[in-house]
Amino acid sequence: MLRPAGDGVGIWRASDARGAKWIADAEEGVGSCQPSQHNVHQGDNLERRFVFQSRGDRLLTMPIEHVETLVVGGGQAGLALSHMLSQRGCQHLVLERGRIAERWRTERWDGLRFQFPNWSVQLPDFPFPHADPDAFATSAEIVDFLNAYADFIAAPIRCGVTVTALRRREGASGFVAETSNGAIEAANVVVATGPYQRPIIPALLPEDASLFQVHASRYREPDQLPPGAVLIVGSGASGAQIAEELVRAGRHVYLSVGHHRRLPRRYRGRDLIWWLSALGLDQTPVENRGPDKSLPLITGAYGGHTIDFRRFATQGITLLGRVEAAREGTLDLASDLADSLAFGDAAYAAFLDRADAHVARHGLDMPEEPGARSVPPDPPCLVEPLRRLELHAAGIGAVIWATGYGCDFSWIDVPVLDASGEPVHRGGVTNEPGLYFLGLQWLSKMNSSFLAGVGDDAARLADHIAGQKGGRGR
Repeated sequence: MLRPAGDGVGIWRASDARGAKWIADAEEGVGSCQPSQHNVHQGDNLERRFVFQSRGDRLLTMPIEHVETLVVGGGQAGLALSHMLSQRGCQHLVLERGRIAERWRTERWDGLRFQFPNWSVQLPDFPFPHADPDAFATSAEIVDFLNAYADFIAAPIRCGVTVTALRRREGASGFVAETSNGAIEAANVVVATGPYQRPIIPALLPEDASLFQVHASRYREPDQLPPGAVLIVGSGASGAQIAEELVRAGRHVYLSVGHHRRLPRRYRGRDLIWWLSALGLDQTPVENRGPDKSLPLITGAYGGHTIDFRRFATQGITLLGRVEAAREGTLDLASDLADSLAFGDAAYAAFLDRADAHVARHGLDMPEEPGARSVPPDPPCLVEPLRRLELHAAGIGAVIWATGYGCDFSWIDVPVLDASGEPVHRGGVTNEPGLYFLGLQWLSKMNSSFLAGVGDDAARLADHIAGQKGGRGR
């Protein structure tokens, strides 16, 4: 029997005489040609192609699967797109490296509360079930919601399959995705892995056994941390909510505050999410965003409330400027704390002005709320901010890095990334025909990465894919 020479890979189609023989033997399990285990979803279009890989006297075979559209990522973006593709009759397959909603399961702390009120949470054709519309969901409830959605749409999803590489097919249109379960060819690929891929920890502090360090994605609860004070670097949604949790647990917290845009949790009887919709801000196109990519700083913790770092200080949290450098256990702090708070205050006041103008313009019956504009006195840590912090002297035993995430598309071997590794696209559509991105922050507008907003982008990309399919069919 013929077989590939050496320890390499040979590919034959069923129309090839040798390929037909190899495939027949593989399917019968005779000779030295034994088919490998391969999970093929019902309804998938499996092209009769096999990869033959020899390892000495042992020969393995693996079918190269072909799907029309491959969706990489089984979170909210991938599931929303799956539903949109199914509605348009587009055959597809979703691959998820872990479980559905894996990051919600393993990269969120126990006490996290979602930032959006229950009434606003939905995916296409599937509202979030709740008993209290104004409450804020736990991580476990969001996991249950995403699992229920996958069942509702009957998503063709395979879990536990990692895509390790993506490249163009040689001499043909479409792509080849190398996965932990074999190769898959696809006419279209949608990367829906989300914006939270690679936790960022600045290289400031050495890995010192006497100082516990953890990224916010690996923080779970106060008892996880050693005794002593806690330094939190980063004042976004995670940093702010974790700081409150720790100070309520009796910890002395130092919080390094950076540039932020705080907005009211509620104003004049309505939640912020209602206001974003009423003012059309959640539909702000990326072209009108300006240089500031940050999203509103809000929290759903403890019933949901407006974040004001001055009030954090009244709870016992010591506010710091940005961490600029570290040496021998001492941090150098920027003198920008007052500027950061002033920027957040300006964004807050401008939002209230815009909301008040909307009420007046439309004659809405919404009582005024003058107390929303009150500003607490500057705390001592703002009047005389620290410029240096000696960790040992301050009794700090743990550092939590709430410093965000970066993208990791290093597995994509297609020219769609810029010099920093960020995808180049317009509304998720790249210049490489058939390759798309979905679920990224500000993909096309402010709410592109919101659980309740990803469906709009998913529908638009599904229309594009269906249109391309129709064009190829003519």
